[in-house]
Amino acid sequence: MLNLLDYDLAGLSAWFAELDEKPFRARQVMRWIHREACNDFGAMTDVAKSLRAKLGALAEIRPPAPLRDSVSGDGTRKWLLDVGGGNAVETVFIPEAGRGTLCVSSQAGCALDCAFCATGKQGFSRNLDVGEIVGQLWLANKLLGAAGGTPREDESTREDENDNGRVVSNVVLMGMGEPLANFDNVVTALRIMLDDHAYGLSRRRVTVSTAGVTPAMDRLREECPVALAVSLHAPDDALRDRLMPINRKYPLRDLLAACRRYLERAPRDFVTFEYAMIDGINDSDAHARALAALAREVSCKINLIPFNPFPRSGFARSPVNRIRRFAEILLDSGIIATTRRTRGDDVSAACGQLVGQVRDKTRRTRTHPMQTMEEVWS
Repeated sequence: MLNLLDYDLAGLSAWFAELDEKPFRARQVMRWIHREACNDFGAMTDVAKSLRAKLGALAEIRPPAPLRDSVSGDGTRKWLLDVGGGNAVETVFIPEAGRGTLCVSSQAGCALDCAFCATGKQGFSRNLDVGEIVGQLWLANKLLGAAGGTPREDESTREDENDNGRVVSNVVLMGMGEPLANFDNVVTALRIMLDDHAYGLSRRRVTVSTAGVTPAMDRLREECPVALAVSLHAPDDALRDRLMPINRKYPLRDLLAACRRYLERAPRDFVTFEYAMIDGINDSDAHARALAALAREVSCKINLIPFNPFPRSGFARSPVNRIRRFAEILLDSGIIATTRRTRGDDVSAACGQLVGQVRDKTRRTRTHPMQTMEEVWS
């Protein structure tokens, strides 16, 4: 059966046209699915009974099924979601004053093999479908009791509002996987998140994070520009080659040029550079000065992320004083820099710790052993 979570409004309207249904019916159903988190066609009271019967016979609304629900001492909530074929992905909700951020996965595993990331050490199975990506937002709204909100119709009126009425006000594609390696499905999911008939999120409040797939950054700029975060983690090619193999294909020179091009269409006037602080690896004063020089080449802010350890990573978090000194060098150089507060690390929900369960097709798990699921959840 068709999973209607796979369809943006254009796709749903085209399918309704095949059913000889008028376009406004697609908008009605879209609102029921996403605004109300409704997965029962019979409950869609303003939809014609004949259409409800038709939908019940041909389609379903099927988000990923929760396998585990964990809550951190700081209120961070993590779900392990079944996406079939022996694969499970993780989604994290981070509540804060004035906003709630949902960290969404885009792939089962990741093929990029970054040295400091737990997800990459599991290898890669497959891209997530549109419904599996947007279904994480659908499910979070359902489980957090956020259904029933009415998105504002005029995007220009909501760009800078706090969206205090929403439980999930911000979405970041920073979970498992490289979003731009699953470009078509991610962009369709983004369009659903932005659509006023669905979640009505502002482009400024939806962020795609990439390790630096520069051709896809250019495509995103043209097709669906949202806020952009770049996983940087090193200020020069030699170190970044070691930490992030993708840099050998798309080196820093090309990455920075792609960032400058992206800003021509971006909803924000800066790119966020994410920089994991790893003890003795990338956290010296010299690294900070090199990073400051690099940051001057593009309008950006730098988000320093204390490294979040995972079993057998071989790395340790930079000491607090070292992170503070690193940030001071950046700030003294005129670079906007913040240090991310670690959230959810007691349930392995912090940045870089998401592991889920992956049927690795790259067989890298033989050289990068990871935890069993029993170890992860113990």
